[in-house]
Amino acid sequence: MTSTRTERVGTHDGDGFDAFLALPASDSGPGVLLFQEIFGVNDNMRGLAARLADAGYLTLVPDMFWRLERNFERADESGMADGMALAQRMDRGLAGADMASALAHLRELPGCTGRVGAVGFCLGGTLTYACAAGAGDSLDAAVAYYGSGIHTMLDLAGSISCPQIFHYGDADPYIPPEEVALVEQAFADRADVTVHHYDAGHAFSNWNAPSMYDEAAAELAWGRTLDFFATHLR
Repeated sequence: MTSTRTERVGTHDGDGFDAFLALPASDSGPGVLLFQEIFGVNDNMRGLAARLADAGYLTLVPDMFWRLERNFERADESGMADGMALAQRMDRGLAGADMASALAHLRELPGCTGRVGAVGFCLGGTLTYACAAGAGDSLDAAVAYYGSGIHTMLDLAGSISCPQIFHYGDADPYIPPEEVALVEQAFADRADVTVHHYDAGHAFSNWNAPSMYDEAAAELAWGRTLDFFATHLR
């Protein structure tokens, strides 16, 4: 049976923030950093962490809004304005440092077998991409779900050394096809990077947001994510 607890992650500037940890039944395995949507570390993120733990991964979900509002959490579309306001105020440099702290913390957990991946959704998809760019050889695989800021950061593509997959909904009102095409072009010569398309909109994996959730797309993408992690983290 999986278990959960809250970890305290120390920062480069002497502070610290909370991170939700889900552990597999064995208490050991590869690690996965799970990056939040704009709704914070909510039931959807905790549920995804539990599913990853069920698959055998130590899964750490850092509170990426802590410098603006600790333990911010909204459940669904009704909290979108609050979450977007925080996302727009996020300092990406400090966020990068906090992701590095979370990655180091996860690697140092007693049960972590050494290999670590990252996966993120919405805002977290963009953060996953940035984490992969900044982590170098410290990250072994990355999965970005509908990260709306990725196309503005393609100058970092050459810094990403780990295998990566991207999930995009072709009916996403926030990420037009031309932006997805830019991502595909940036990684066209990388055999270990794949862009998957779905007949779905934005946040299609979020079961807490009924107007966005698409079960068929979510399950297909999740299966691909687990297969990808099994290939590169085990």
